[in-house]
Amino acid sequence: MAKFEKFEEIEAWKKARKLSKNIYLQTRKESFQNDFALTNQIRKSSGSIMDNIAEGFDRGGNKEFIQFLYIAKGSASETKSQLYRALDQSYIQNEEFEVLYTLVNEITLMLGKLISYLRNSGYKGSKYK
Repeated sequence: MAKFEKFEEIEAWKKARKLSKNIYLQTRKESFQNDFALTNQIRKSSGSIMDNIAEGFDRGGNKEFIQFLYIAKGSASETKSQLYRALDQSYIQNEEFEVLYTLVNEITLMLGKLISYLRNSGYKGSKYK
């Protein structure tokens, strides 16, 4: 695994950014317009994935980074659950659900691999140099 100089280089962050953008596009549709609570929640949880990756990375230590990656994974699971709610209320169609759900799964797998890598590496983080 390559060393990252900035969080924008992390593939999971890039995919989380794409997910957040797509969630915002979906929640702007007329079908979503009156459900302010779900719109707000799913926007926050999807954005939280990328935000926690970024924040954890810039903490400068692997232990903190891993902690924030777990928070990002939790936000990904929350987003998955909210996608089901959106599907059940017919705010999104099956095809849209599948695309978004698949993207969240890809992010979750990447986060898990990154966590495993960080746990098994001898590198403690940039703040310990």
